[in-house]
Amino acid sequence: MQQYNKVVLSLGSNLGDKKAFLLQAIQQIHDHIGFVKQASFIYETPSWGFDSFPFYNICILLNTHLQPEVLLDKLKDLEKKLGRTIKTTESYSARTVDIDIVYFNDEVIETEYLTIPHPQMQNRTFVLIPLNDLEIEWKHPVLQKDTSELLSNCNDDSEIKKVEAIQLPKDKYSIQKLNFIAIEGNIGSGKTTLVQKMTQDFNAKSILERFAENPFLPKFYQNPERYAFPLEMSFLADRYLQLSEDLGQYDLFKEFVIADYYIYKSLIFAQVTLDLEEVNLYRNVFDVMYKETQKTDLYIYLYQKTDNLLENIKKRGRNYESDIEAEYLDKINHSYSEFIKTLPQENVLIIDVSAKDFVEKQEDYLDVLNIINSKILSVSDR
Repeated sequence: MQQYNKVVLSLGSNLGDKKAFLLQAIQQIHDHIGFVKQASFIYETPSWGFDSFPFYNICILLNTHLQPEVLLDKLKDLEKKLGRTIKTTESYSARTVDIDIVYFNDEVIETEYLTIPHPQMQNRTFVLIPLNDLEIEWKHPVLQKDTSELLSNCNDDSEIKKVEAIQLPKDKYSIQKLNFIAIEGNIGSGKTTLVQKMTQDFNAKSILERFAENPFLPKFYQNPERYAFPLEMSFLADRYLQLSEDLGQYDLFKEFVIADYYIYKSLIFAQVTLDLEEVNLYRNVFDVMYKETQKTDLYIYLYQKTDNLLENIKKRGRNYESDIEAEYLDKINHSYSEFIKTLPQENVLIIDVSAKDFVEKQEDYLDVLNIINSKILSVSDR
């Protein structure tokens, strides 16, 4: 599974409407930097290291593809956007919002401008107490202590008051109400990447196609006529077994299931790669398995223009995909289009992602999530 950076941030404010500044900062982080998964309570704490108004402090956990230096730059830009003035001295000062990187995965980073973990976190209860609210299993990578151990050893006796909990931007989504979502698309459409992102952000269970383990796939691309039938039969058997096993196992720690394929994919590709007699034989086996497979609550198809598909295939650099032609991809798109017409339309969502980059652009990713959420809400309102 593609992994995204797990980051803990500490946010503080002691000027103006402190809660409003924190909420604005969290919303901006979610909209433009990374998916905010968790937040601690807001705590009121005295100013630390200088005499000023009390602070509101909070810790958040987010997933982001950004690297540390880029993340730091974006956070500094956000502080300025929310009214924080540039420091002209080394002394502490009041501020509308202050954002510090506490943890970045399990990494230890020392540069001229950035130290991770934050060098003073273990000495400050206004960081440790909110941090202890987060449901994370992190140990300080240098001190090798978890948050509760750091708290026990901390000598900071500042008075800390719990103020309130907040709602996160992710709380508006209704995606967790579903049990099973299938996200499909043509080769190179980005379906697996989207499933991986949603799985990590919504604590879902993922079912990812095991195409890399299929010994017939490279052979098929070299000799389609010889290996088309064994390839499609092996995919059908594996998809059926995987869906039956994974959907049949209830996971107490996961909200719902997202798959990057649905079993009908087998028939779609078989109709493109097999001759008529082989398709008829294949269909007999498929129909038996299809009846036994759990149906999806929502079927999502990611549409990409053929030129985009070819470019994405080229970028990922799988040797056995290097000879895929536009005509083959067009046939698959057409087969998916015909299949989608047979499904109950209230359970189908087609998203054109040709102009979206939901890996590099948080805004595009959230746009896709909002489209999915709107579909779910429209169905539930009926």
